[in-house]
Amino acid sequence: MNETTREKVYSEAEIADRLEKELPKWHYENGWIRRKYKTHSWKSTLMVINTVGHLAEAAWHHPDITASYAWVEVRLMNHAAKGITDKDFELAKKIEEVVQWQPAREGGALEGTPPTDQRFAYIKYD
Repeated sequence: MNETTREKVYSEAEIADRLEKELPKWHYENGWIRRKYKTHSWKSTLMVINTVGHLAEAAWHHPDITASYAWVEVRLMNHAAKGITDKDFELAKKIEEVVQWQPAREGGALEGTPPTDQRFAYIKYD
């Protein structure tokens, strides 16, 4: 984006409407769109952080991340635009798609992590 192009910054009402329709597990708070992912362990937490990091770097749009043993919070805001823009919604959708992916539900060859064996527990899916 060149310096003369301005990205649309969404109002709080527009953000709430888009989140409700497109990203119902995300919410708007203190200028950020946010999502907390619950995990089963520190290993899972690190895997989520690395996944979000990869997607953010590929998109060249970087979230703030807070983590603890069994959760990761992702916060998005376009710092240059000083608000929530399409970049935030698009990256949030990609993060949601990848982190919440459950191959077994697709019915293909990939079975996903065993849901009944806690040794392999990963994400606490919504």
